[in-house]
Amino acid sequence: ERLFSSPPPRITTIFCFVSLLQINFVACQLFALLAAFWFRIYLGPSHASSAVRHAFATLFGIYFAVFCFGWYSIHLFVLVMMNYGIMNMASIPNIHRYSFVVAMGYLTLCHISRIYIFHYGILTTDFSGPLMIITQKITTLACQLHDGIGRQAEELTAEQNRLAVKTRPSLLEYLSYLLNFMSIIAGPCSNYKDYIAFIEGRHVHMKLLEVNWKQKGYDRLPDPSPTGAVMYKLCITLVSLILFLTLTKNFPMAYIIDNEFLDKTPFLSRLGYLYVVTQAAKPKYYFAWTLADAVNNAAGYGFSGVDERGTFRWDLLSNLNIWNIETATSFKMYIENWNIQTAAWLKRVCYDRAPRYPTALTFILSALWHGIYPGYYFTFLTGILITLAARAIRNNCRHYFLSSVPLKVAYDVVTWVVTQLAVCYTVAPFVMLAVEPTVKFYK
Repeated sequence: ERLFSSPPPRITTIFCFVSLLQINFVACQLFALLAAFWFRIYLGPSHASSAVRHAFATLFGIYFAVFCFGWYSIHLFVLVMMNYGIMNMASIPNIHRYSFVVAMGYLTLCHISRIYIFHYGILTTDFSGPLMIITQKITTLACQLHDGIGRQAEELTAEQNRLAVKTRPSLLEYLSYLLNFMSIIAGPCSNYKDYIAFIEGRHVHMKLLEVNWKQKGYDRLPDPSPTGAVMYKLCITLVSLILFLTLTKNFPMAYIIDNEFLDKTPFLSRLGYLYVVTQAAKPKYYFAWTLADAVNNAAGYGFSGVDERGTFRWDLLSNLNIWNIETATSFKMYIENWNIQTAAWLKRVCYDRAPRYPTALTFILSALWHGIYPGYYFTFLTGILITLAARAIRNNCRHYFLSSVPLKVAYDVVTWVVTQLAVCYTVAPFVMLAVEPTVKFYK
């Protein structure tokens, strides 16, 4: 309260704008949830053609974008149409390069403009969020189109071969994939072939065939319902919203660099508070990503197969695994379960294609994709070092602690503590954004 007791008029205006955007975001996502149920029931593959489903998803997505972002939504449409031109005119050997440069370049220009407009303001649903998702989809499709037409099957990995796109999409398919109402606001990014299979009604059966459903004990092809998964995820969003309204507001990250706090608080207490404020920053991501996942599932999209217990899984588009995040005993395990679809995108367009230094280039691309605030680069460049150090220690030390259960438990406890603190140390600049508070925090 003392830190923010008298905000200047400009900051007050920005906070009011953020509140309005948050209301628009929640309203759009709740309306999208209702539309998704209606879409699955009344515009299912057995009731409507693929063209009708594509058109409905696209028109509603455009409406949501305009409602949420007003004139700023023009940036989304400009980028989409620019890259549609590239996809149809560029040569296949270069299509992924041109698409990547144009999409990332346009996104970066928009990130730069935000600094001059908002000056380090954290806008929960400003137009750059959907632009970031669209950038992921554009580059994903371009790479998979390059794999499907411009490369031989023996040159591809198993995953690249499975996801390769053999023909250029039509304009309606392209617009539907990029602008559909289920993912226009908060994502997540999905693969083009999965999306087209969903629209055409092949999505669930395709995933069941991948896991050999007959071996799971079914005598005929089942028709799983997403209702249970949607209800479960809505419960998570409700809990996350409550935590956001209580914890996040009461434990600001800015307090960890307050002079009085630094002068009077013991070092271990400062570490403990750092963990608390980092935890308090998570619920808004849990809320937004889980709700977005629920919207896609409500439309019938996101089925991923059957687990070992015979339970239907609806986590194809899930962006996080909260249990694995909170119990992670390695930095790798943590980042693999946080923003999962973005990590998959980074792997497919960068890590798997980088000629050298894939880890460093992937972290740099992640920073550039997030924006140009210095805090992002502190976080992701530090992440490179943390990842390499954690990998080296795990490879050289872990096998000494596997000989007995007590040693393994002790190892897991220590590595959990170290991992959580390493994450806090790494992500604090991501929240503070600017150079001065970041340097002060690290000192």
